[in-house]
Amino acid sequence: MVDDARAGTPAPAGTRPDGRQARWDRHNQERRRRILDAAVAVIEAHEPGAEVHVQQIAAEAGLSRTVVYRHFADRADLDRAVQEAVLEQLWAELLPSITLDGTIPQIIERVVATYVGWAVAHPSLHRMAERDATGAGPGPLEQGLARIAEQVVGLITTAVDILGLDLAEDEQAALDPLVFGLVGAVFSAVRRWIARPVREPDAPRLVELVTHSVWFTVQGHARGLGIELHARQPVEELLAAAAGAAS
Repeated sequence: MVDDARAGTPAPAGTRPDGRQARWDRHNQERRRRILDAAVAVIEAHEPGAEVHVQQIAAEAGLSRTVVYRHFADRADLDRAVQEAVLEQLWAELLPSITLDGTIPQIIERVVATYVGWAVAHPSLHRMAERDATGAGPGPLEQGLARIAEQVVGLITTAVDILGLDLAEDEQAALDPLVFGLVGAVFSAVRRWIARPVREPDAPRLVELVTHSVWFTVQGHARGLGIELHARQPVEELLAAAAGAAS
């Protein structure tokens, strides 16, 4: 637990924190960020999966080990916070790539290539990101995958509305688990590939193969709904044509 009484004591209900308390809270937030940045730097400096000690993180942050533990309940709490910090880096790169710009294969390739590129550039952080930090409830990685799946479901729902498709209730309900499973499959494939002693095929070829796999799945589901998707057709063109036909 936080062993500095000032660091973790909330202001009494209904009271307004004074300037000193606000400065202290800001100081603690900045120090916590400093510790997390130091942890990321130490992990990046070691081989994937190497054990990192709290003392190494403290030294990188210019603090004592005791001070580090003032900001985290225990090692598991620290590990989870570090994992969240690492994944925030990945999501910051990945989420902006999930748009309707381009053809469907181009969209898929853009997302997959962004992920693979990040994993190759940060193999040690990638290993940290996939760890089960606490074993209690959904971890940061699963929560992040859910965020990506929700964004993809949102795009699909928008496309379904514009195309004027009438999905059955069970088809609508299945969107979330199916998309989550597809997103998880992409992450699992890349995790398996990057953990191999020899990364074969090379990264560009892996991106190509994973893109094809996802595209074939999307195309197959669309065909089942009576929609013939073409690899070279921009999504905006497809949606514009559908909107024009509806009007």
